Amino acid sequence: MINNTLLKQLLEAGAHFGHHTSYWHPKAKKYIFTQRNSIHIIDLEQTVDMLGKACAFVQDLAARGQSILFVGTKRQAQQTIEEEATRCGMSYVNQRWLGGMLTNFAVIQARIDHLVRLENKRDKGELDFLPKKERVKIEKEIFHLNTQMGGFKEMTTLPGALFIADPIKDKIAFTEAKKLGIPVVAIVDTNCNPDGIDYPIPANDDAVKAIKLICSKIADAVIEGKAEAFSAEAGAAKLVAEEEREEAVEILGSYTFEPEEPDEQKEHDEPKKPDESGKPKQTEGEIAST
Repeated sequence: MINNTLLKQLLEAGAHFGHHTSYWHPKAKKYIFTQRNSIHIIDLEQTVDMLGKACAFVQDLAARGQSILFVGTKRQAQQTIEEEATRCGMSYVNQRWLGGMLTNFAVIQARIDHLVRLENKRDKGELDFLPKKERVKIEKEIFHLNTQMGGFKEMTTLPGALFIADPIKDKIAFTEAKKLGIPVVAIVDTNCNPDGIDYPIPANDDAVKAIKLICSKIADAVIEGKAEAFSAEAGAAKLVAEEEREEAVEILGSYTFEPEEPDEQKEHDEPKKPDESGKPKQTEGEIAST
């Protein structure tokens, strides 16, 4: 069943506008509904369906504790990518994709470690003891590195998937992800080849509103997946606590405490009265033993 609310939102955001009919990719034909004034019109019913599948995949990925790297270096997507990735707590690239960022991850991690060390020195005030010229040089380096890697400096492992706003603009990111077998979710315009994209979302990748709407849906799916993971962890912790409590009850139940009979307890507690000779009176048990 088509989500009419989402369909209306996509229509209002201009997600149905493709490129000029002379600037299109033949393999994107299956997503084209018609053409109007020499502009291809994207079939938004397919967009709604495929966006739903992409969100379900992202939600499941986040629920399993994996990360999604948001990528969008084109001018129309930069701000949206940063805002939505930050909102859902994921890493992002919105300036320039560093070649080898995925395929040569160890070298990129070394650069990130260098950036973190410089920031720690700055935060501790160690740069204040350096000459002004050297201090300014280091601060410029920190700014430059943060511009390049600030969005993903918390990423310590390869992401579980990539979300790409424009796979043509960020084709290096797409190529590296495919080389490593990392799934790709991407917005596919009429000029884009959808082959190789695991979860294509046919839509206008030049309209800021359309990009923001689709990015927000992906970010919402990440947040929902994280909530599922948190509730599952809480449920598991509660189950473990209940099992431990039941185990403790079973251990305590294995010990039986049998109180002594009242007559026997009285016999042990009361002092023995002396007989006529002044000696303590013997009990029946003591007499039998003699």
